[in-house]
Amino acid sequence: MVLTAIGYFLVAGTFEGWFPYPNITESGVDLLGHAIAVVNTLATICLVAGWYWIRKGAVDKHRKAMGSAFGLILVFLVMYLPKVGGGGQKAIADAAPDLVALGYFIMLAIHIVLSALAMPVVVYALLLGLSHTPSELRETRHAQIGRIAAASWILSLVLGVATYVILNHTYGNTFEPAFVLLF
Repeated sequence: MVLTAIGYFLVAGTFEGWFPYPNITESGVDLLGHAIAVVNTLATICLVAGWYWIRKGAVDKHRKAMGSAFGLILVFLVMYLPKVGGGGQKAIADAAPDLVALGYFIMLAIHIVLSALAMPVVVYALLLGLSHTPSELRETRHAQIGRIAAASWILSLVLGVATYVILNHTYGNTFEPAFVLLF
């Protein structure tokens, strides 16, 4: 729970302007956005591979894939927080058709909610996996929790990448400088 609370604090503090970040230009925000999409795609691939490998009984491959996915999410945070706190974020352009904009906002909302809700479950599954041997894990709820964690995390990441594509490569965007409050 402590790791989750720290993550929530860092994200909330960034959006509230509590932490100083270097000034990042709009082109820097673009570059970080592209890098974040790559990291999230790689994390999704790791999660799907980890899910596949555990179903095949390849515990070591599963452990490495899931650990890699978690490491990639830490890389995501290292890029995302300065991008938002020191540069800004993008919004879908007004030129997007209403139905597309609605779909974009629904996907974005689900992505954000799932990201926030999945993290404690992901951390719990990870800590169980790291603190128990494979035979000990059979006596825990790791498999049940892991399925929930992986499914919600994969859906969140896929929706995040889909909104990135819509925003950056399909309908265009507008730039909002740092410290624009979401709430």
